[in-house]
Amino acid sequence: MTPEPASGATLAYLLFILLAILSAGLFFAIGAIRRLRHERDELINQKEVIFGFIHDVGDVFAHSENINLERMLDRVLFYAVRTTRASAGAIYLFDKAEDLFRARAVSGMFPPLSGSVEASLATAVSKSEAVEQLVRSQRVARGEGLIGETADFGTPILIEDAARDPRVPAYQLDFLKIHSILLVPMRFLQKILGVIVVVNRVDARPFIQADLNLLQALADQASVSVHYAGLRDSLDEKQRIDHDLNVARQIQTALLPRAIPRIAGLEMAAFNHSAQEIGGDYYDFIKIDDEHLGIAIADVSGKGIVGAIMMSISRSVLRAQAIMSTDPSEVLKGVNRVMFEDIAEDMFVSMLYMVLNTRTRELHVARAGHERPILVQPHDPHCQIIDSAGVALGMADRDAFESLLTETSVVLSPGDTVVAYTDGVTEALNAQHEEWGVDRLFETVHEAAPDGAHAVIHTVQQRLDRFVGGIAQYDDMTLLALQVAQDYNSAL
Repeated sequence: MTPEPASGATLAYLLFILLAILSAGLFFAIGAIRRLRHERDELINQKEVIFGFIHDVGDVFAHSENINLERMLDRVLFYAVRTTRASAGAIYLFDKAEDLFRARAVSGMFPPLSGSVEASLATAVSKSEAVEQLVRSQRVARGEGLIGETADFGTPILIEDAARDPRVPAYQLDFLKIHSILLVPMRFLQKILGVIVVVNRVDARPFIQADLNLLQALADQASVSVHYAGLRDSLDEKQRIDHDLNVARQIQTALLPRAIPRIAGLEMAAFNHSAQEIGGDYYDFIKIDDEHLGIAIADVSGKGIVGAIMMSISRSVLRAQAIMSTDPSEVLKGVNRVMFEDIAEDMFVSMLYMVLNTRTRELHVARAGHERPILVQPHDPHCQIIDSAGVALGMADRDAFESLLTETSVVLSPGDTVVAYTDGVTEALNAQHEEWGVDRLFETVHEAAPDGAHAVIHTVQQRLDRFVGGIAQYDDMTLLALQVAQDYNSAL
């Protein structure tokens, strides 16, 4: 049979169905196009953000002589927050000196991730400033909380629902509540520099994997810039230290005598070697009057510019006191009275001060905690010690210092040699960590003494250099020698 032709109603119905299908398809197509356009706009926006970030970093390094790490971190955080649409963020950098992390850049109302929140925060006039100050003041130890975990494992952490994660601090204050959080490590050559943290997307949605990937990419790029900015900071710090050391070196050079005084019938010599750029040793010859010569050797406990300044003060005070008395014990008492109140608790100065009567050859010795001087006599097969009691300057108050200080004297004969030194000489170490020691010093001094004071200094230096063999030393070495000429009486 031949089928009957479709009625008009049927055709209309079929046409309606067809139009509905086409409309639905068009609707879904339009929706898909809109989504694709939105994704395209998102990608363009992200590309612009990344290009802007790279441009800004390049702009900072275009003026490499003025790289500012804090400015760099602020820019990094700006793009981190913008890229992830976060409401707040922070960058924690690792501080090697303190062995912990601390916030170096903060953006928005970023809630503290460690420590406690002060109750007064809710009533603060400027909550944002109060919160930022709190975040910057807190320190995060290795392995502590989410920041420590991110740094220790070197992997990012994405928490979509912070309320369900016990690692996220819970706050009652609305402006501190964390809904979603994202943390990524800042790495350079397998070394963790810090952690970037962002919280709470502005659209109230949780962070997603795409946010994590983009933020990690930014962190990796930023880590290179931060690393080299840190190197620039280190270089600047080194230049500041070098400047300070140069100042201290000038101070130290000014402290030492430019020339050893020439006195008929006496031969005097000395050497000073600093273990580091700046030493804490000092020696001096002070002409008190026509018949008296002051001889000092000292060692400051501090090094660097602080030690140099303290030694400068000691020298000035000693010289001021020395011209007032030919009694070395009285001079040291006067020095301690002046310095005790001002010297830091963790510092002290050991000092040996001797006064030689150039007419009678009588040597008076007082010792404020310093090494005891050596006496070598021509016909004595052994070195002698010139002993006296006393504690270092700055270690005891006036009464204690003066009660402990004693003085001794010896009349030098022609050919006698007196040697004073700092403990850096006897404690010099070789490659086997052996000390040169008092015995080697005594032996060397005794052997060289018959040839004069200069021979003593030269021989000690030679043997010390041979013994240490180029090994870096941890203490300064200073030695001075005084010898009475064999024809002393005829030289006067």
